[in-house]
Amino acid sequence: MSAFRRSFTRRDVLQTALAGGVAAYALGRFGLSPFSVGDAQAQAIDTLKLFVPANPGGGWDQTARSMEQALKAAGMIKAAQVTNKGGAGGAVGLPEFVNQWKGQPNALMIGGMVMVGALLTNKSPVKLTQTVPIAKLTEEQEVVVVPAASPHKDMKSLVAALKADPGKVSFAGGSAGGTDHILAGLIAKSVGVDAKKVAYVAYAGGGPASAAILGNQVAAGISGWGEFAEQVKAGKMRALAVSGASRIPGVNVPTLKEQGVAVELVNWRGVFAPPGVSDKDKKAMIDLVTKMAATKEWKDILQKRDWAGSLVTGDAYAKYIAAETTRIEAVLKDLGLAS
Repeated sequence: MSAFRRSFTRRDVLQTALAGGVAAYALGRFGLSPFSVGDAQAQAIDTLKLFVPANPGGGWDQTARSMEQALKAAGMIKAAQVTNKGGAGGAVGLPEFVNQWKGQPNALMIGGMVMVGALLTNKSPVKLTQTVPIAKLTEEQEVVVVPAASPHKDMKSLVAALKADPGKVSFAGGSAGGTDHILAGLIAKSVGVDAKKVAYVAYAGGGPASAAILGNQVAAGISGWGEFAEQVKAGKMRALAVSGASRIPGVNVPTLKEQGVAVELVNWRGVFAPPGVSDKDKKAMIDLVTKMAATKEWKDILQKRDWAGSLVTGDAYAKYIAAETTRIEAVLKDLGLAS
């Protein structure tokens, strides 16, 4: 073998090794495992990055932590990083996810119905349609409650008071334009009351809203069932109705429809990939979430938190979001919160 040939071979090997190192670094940079090219697990996720456009402790944060727990317990990922960026029902965090997380194939944002309303009421220039819908994961019914000492024993009584004088029937709930506010508006509209006349008192979280209800500062309260369940079970609040199509399993509270209020609403949560991911990356994320949803670990979490599993993925999820946006925008206009 000539000196030239030997030199070329060493150089070739060096370049190949260097290229392999760069590729491994690039994969590692985005939390992917550097398996051989063409390997079916070439894009297996070591570290999943979960972006929560809300402060720790709320429903979206709980969803992210629950995903981390289920995926790790099932051996589907090695680690997860949760980043919180709260404010304005997701309207503050979404621009960061869209602009700074662009193209990251191992990143998912948690979001849901509250964000749809918040983006509309805050007139956000960044839209949910700029993300890549991956999957709707859960649904949680809302519940209408009153203080234990309230004279209202059922929705018929509360509705009669609402019709008589909307201003005297105050509802405590989460952020203005959120799921709780939307439900109050839908209830009013369905019984012939101008939604703009609803006396809605917005609170920063379930804690302050619960305090207002327990202190008899408001006539009623609205939130996710999980938020008020313990107070209802302890007899400190009375649950008048849940907002889904059917009763919550194991919970003896009638639906709004059972009591003549033609309203059905559930608070849904799901995940989104950042813009710029490839079709292959999108499919990998859909596959990951679909497999997670089938695990015992995830199903146990759903049961513990009283969440209903409601898996809808990819294009079907995108269509669902579009329909929800149209419906929510109409309600917010009725409430005078959207133009």
